Amino acid sequence: MIKIGITGGVGSGKSDVLAFLRQEYKAVVLQADKVSHELMEPGKPAYEKIKEIFGEAFLLPDGQIDREKLGNSVFPDKEKLAILNAILHPAVKEEIARRMREEEEKGTKVFVLESALLSIDGYPEMLDEIWYIYTKMETRIVRLMLSRRYSVEKCMEIMSRQPSEEEFRALADVVIDNSGNWRDTMHAIREHCQRQQW
Repeated sequence: MIKIGITGGVGSGKSDVLAFLRQEYKAVVLQADKVSHELMEPGKPAYEKIKEIFGEAFLLPDGQIDREKLGNSVFPDKEKLAILNAILHPAVKEEIARRMREEEEKGTKVFVLESALLSIDGYPEMLDEIWYIYTKMETRIVRLMLSRRYSVEKCMEIMSRQPSEEEFRALADVVIDNSGNWRDTMHAIREHCQRQQW
């Protein structure tokens, strides 16, 4: 099974790349953020630890964790963020590894893991290749303003919390430029996959 990691900053168009890999190469796609959200559901181990450490003030009336409220409290505070990451990251990695094994046993040919934080916790060792989806910052901002109605300030604030372009490039085996025409992006992906004989 070919295991590809997809990474890049917010607004870079990773979702389009994932959809293309699903359609063109029948890839099974797993997004680390979604796994993280699942592990924060009531009854899951991460849920209990978060409730115990951060308190019931971060719970919604139905018992779900209010992720937006928790994020607003945790992200500006490095100590709190480190605590939350220590709860979530090992659990997420373990679940991703389990699902990878499951897909390999099923005979899946291409497995894609998407995360903005592939540099942490040994993910590179789990993957055959890491692709950095690069998009110019101004293009990313325009996309986010149109698709999510973010302000420029909101865009910049989110980007400031993510790895820099230099950090993404240092991690990547492959850089896919998604700044221009989508056809060019598709062509670049197809060319790379042909070179790898996938």
